[in-house]
Amino acid sequence: MSLEEMRASSARADSPLTAAIMAGRWIRSAAIDDEHGRRWLANPDARGASAVTSEPWSLYSGAAGIVLFFLELATATGHEAYLEDARAGARRLAATWREQDDLTLYHGLTGVMIALMEAGWTLGEAGFEAEAAAIADLIVRRGVEQGSGDGVQWSRDPAQRGEGGIILGLLRAATHLGVPAYEEAAVEAGRRIARLPVPGHRFGDCADLPVDAVTPGFLAGTSGTAFLLARLYGVTGEDRFLRAARSGAAFVREVSHVTGACAVVPHHVPQARDLHYLGFCSGSAGVARMFYELYRVAGDPGDLEWAGRLAHGIVSSGVPRRRTEGYWNVACQCCGTAGVIELFAGLWAATGEERHLEYARTLAADLIGRATDHNGQGYRWYQAYRRLRPGEVTADTGYMVGAAGIGTALLHLDAAGRADHPRRVVLLPDNPFPAIPLPSSLFTGD
Repeated sequence: MSLEEMRASSARADSPLTAAIMAGRWIRSAAIDDEHGRRWLANPDARGASAVTSEPWSLYSGAAGIVLFFLELATATGHEAYLEDARAGARRLAATWREQDDLTLYHGLTGVMIALMEAGWTLGEAGFEAEAAAIADLIVRRGVEQGSGDGVQWSRDPAQRGEGGIILGLLRAATHLGVPAYEEAAVEAGRRIARLPVPGHRFGDCADLPVDAVTPGFLAGTSGTAFLLARLYGVTGEDRFLRAARSGAAFVREVSHVTGACAVVPHHVPQARDLHYLGFCSGSAGVARMFYELYRVAGDPGDLEWAGRLAHGIVSSGVPRRRTEGYWNVACQCCGTAGVIELFAGLWAATGEERHLEYARTLAADLIGRATDHNGQGYRWYQAYRRLRPGEVTADTGYMVGAAGIGTALLHLDAAGRADHPRRVVLLPDNPFPAIPLPSSLFTGD
């Protein structure tokens, strides 16, 4: 592919919904059916490579995330064909999940469980929810076995990428499936995490980081674990969880760079205090979720103020007009523009502040302009997923790394702009914002 073909079209002015439909067209071109159902290639381009190691089932880059996207696309458009896409993918997940061993949210069975619960509810197929319950049973059983009589434990990693995501998934399953035992296991595991001095990160356990580095971010760091502990406080009312969450939040505030009403978070300390990611995984868009969750469950206006500081820091950086070291050529949910759109659409739904929605629309216009449709098969986004490998440019179909997640962010923004036709959107367990993305003031007249 030539550089000209990869260049963004500044003249493209599709609506978020139209762009999401075009993303769905490209994802459909990647479908592969077999006797079990449907999966999707990570990148259907001729000679196309994927940004990540193949995980054809996962929420991060595989079928679980794509199933969620098609469920949302069907809701947004009213087209039954997208439900058939989701049904075929869910059928394969239900038939093959026992072949997987990873239990985590983004890369393993917890994410598959979330997809099957949503598919079962939307499609009215109890069999998918039964398979989700079987996964939850397995996760609880493994936690008891690996705890070896010392409570429930799956790993030594408390972050969202490890036990944190599993616990959030079990809390969702307890509510969705009506099984209190799932919540009990989640809370028991959470109590052990709450005893950590500053929850969230094991030293030296992140790829490409120094062995004494500490990450304050969301997926692999303190903020994501503090989010989990705040969620557990909201579920149980136990002060131990709130104290632990505040410990994590205090650490994040301490290491952040604050200028007036703006704040940015270092990627890791002490070595990279001046490297400020803006996206979800390790930057402001994820950390702001933690502060908003604290505000949601405990009601301290100072936490909402900090979420606003982080949002203001993103705006003040000048993106999307300019690229920064922490906002490079990347479009996806994990570390790029789509994850930032999710933050601002969510903040608008939570606060009703119009500036948040307007900025989300600015980001979306830039994102849509960067889409490529060089062969008429739909929109994809070429990006340098790994910041340290700027020449490694790929396009993916998946949720956290590619078109499914980008399309989902655009669908959430579309829903936020439709007060006359409110609809539920599918939010992952680590998203604290309203599932119907409209401010309450639109309904109360305030």
